[in-house]
Amino acid sequence: MNRLTNLVYPATVRAQLLVESKRAFFPLAGGIAATALGLDASEVTEALLERERLGSTAFGRGMALPHARIPGLTGVRGLFLQFSRPVDFDAIDALPVDIAFVLLSPIDAGADHLKALAQVSRFLRDDATVARLRGARSSEALYAILTGEEARDAA
Repeated sequence: MNRLTNLVYPATVRAQLLVESKRAFFPLAGGIAATALGLDASEVTEALLERERLGSTAFGRGMALPHARIPGLTGVRGLFLQFSRPVDFDAIDALPVDIAFVLLSPIDAGADHLKALAQVSRFLRDDATVARLRGARSSEALYAILTGEEARDAA
C-alpha cells in the first residue's frame, strides 16, 4: 500500500477545517505550515498563490494538490487538509474541493518534488482510500489512514 509517512506528520494533518473560499484557503494553509513546520506564513501563502495563478491545482473528484517551492525548507513536506464543507476551487470537473494535499519542497528539490507529486497523486487515485479519508472525523484518524497506521493497529 502506498503510504505518505515520508511527507506528513501529526501536526500537518487537519480534519474538519472550516474553509470559506478558495481565496481564504491559501492564508489558512500558510498559517498551518508556519505552526507545524516553522515556516513563514506569508511566504508559504504567496508561493502557493503564485503557483495557483498558473492554473487551478484542483485535479477533480473534490481534491486539490497545491504545491510550491519554499526557501529554507530542508525536505519535501506535506499538509493534508480536510474541509468541513466543499468549496469551489475552479476544478477541471467543476466539483468543489473538500480535500487538499499541500506539497512544499525546497527550492532545489527538482526530482524529489516531482516524485512526491506523483506519490500523492497515486495515493489519492484509490477510491476506497479517498472514501475513508472523507469519512474520518479527526486529525488522528486521517493521519492513521495516510500513514497506514490503521492497518498496523488492526493487526
